[in-house]
Order: sequence, then structure tokens, then C-alpha cells
Amino acid sequence: MPRRRAMQVCPTPGCPNLTPGGRCERCQGGARASRGSARARGYDSRWERTRAAYLAAHPLCECAECEAQPALLRPRATEVNHIDGLGPLGPRGHDWANLQAMTKAHHSRHTAREQPGGWNDREP
Repeated sequence: MPRRRAMQVCPTPGCPNLTPGGRCERCQGGARASRGSARARGYDSRWERTRAAYLAAHPLCECAECEAQPALLRPRATEVNHIDGLGPLGPRGHDWANLQAMTKAHHSRHTAREQPGGWNDREP
């Protein structure tokens, strides 16, 4: 028999709704609407050109875990990470010294740890 998790209060300040985990549907919708589209956040055709050029020059994952491995064992990169976390609209958004090629899994893990509200913001 599967074990049921206790309901939790939505983590959005002031929201009293109960949820099985994370934000309630209403708060999730509000967060999505206020975030803006990818294009509005700077992920436009200029970023697509920068990303493609960077991945062509750096085809292997450059995360700390993969950098320690020999090139033959490193996985192919599919995403480009902004080291400063500010994205393409930041002051160094297209500066190659601020970019890092990563696999999808490594980039998702890095983002979850580094972005506000990520794993590091949670109590153990």
C-alpha cells in the first residue's frame, strides 16, 4: 500500500492553501505569469546564436564533476549556463568568460542549487 504524505501549507507568504508539496495551483499560476516569457528574459535570437557558437567551441560538459574526468569520458553538453546566474540580460550575459557548457541534468541540478528558492534555501 503506497504511503500518503501529509498535506503542507503553501510556502508562498500569506497563502493558507494546503498542498501535497510545493506551491498551490493558484500561486504557481501567479509565479508563472509574473516571470515573463523566455524571450522577455533575454533568451532571444541573439542568445541562440551565442549559445550555438559556445557549444560548438565547447562541446563537452564543463561542470566541476565532469572537468575532473578525461575528455573521452566527459558527456556532451547540450545547455549553456550563466556562471553569474543573471542570464542573457545581465551585464555579462553574452561574455564567454561567464558561460559554461553543461548537460541538461547537470545544468538543472546546478540551477536548483544556486537559484533563489532552490535546494540551498531549504532547511535540512
